[in-house]
Amino acid sequence: MSPIPTGRLFGTASGDDLVLTRTFRAPAEDVWASITESERTARWFGPWEGEAAPGRTIKVRMVHEEQEPWCELRIEACEPPHRLAVSAIDAFGAWRVEVLLSESAGTTDLRFVQHLDGTDMAGDVGPGWEYYLDMLVASRDGSPTPDFDDYHPAMQAYYRDLSPEAPESA
Repeated sequence: MSPIPTGRLFGTASGDDLVLTRTFRAPAEDVWASITESERTARWFGPWEGEAAPGRTIKVRMVHEEQEPWCELRIEACEPPHRLAVSAIDAFGAWRVEVLLSESAGTTDLRFVQHLDGTDMAGDVGPGWEYYLDMLVASRDGSPTPDFDDYHPAMQAYYRDLSPEAPESA
């Protein structure tokens, strides 16, 4: 498999946003369940435990990472079935991520946004998010599970070479 990178980088007032998208032939509520219900997130990212609510922290097991570590995610915003924002701090820095869903005529567009403080990490995080979003697709449609080696380092140059586009309008 040779996946094609889809991410774009947008300049913002506070840094840069790395944006990736996927489209699903499903209602937003069903896609929302795939990104918020532990038994469904376990299929493509990892299961989570804890009391999920804005301002609360949950623990997520990263089952597709080496040694399957647990990490803490703080839920910044949860607006079912349209917006989920989470943040985390780990050895690699601060992570601020949003998933935005919009539905039209039975099709749901997923917009994944990582808010970056600069573009220096794009070459490493972009391929990883492509992989995880394709894992989400595979978990939903039964297609073969992607292989991380098809994403990293193959997509690094694409993401490293991205230049921020004009700021997005809100």
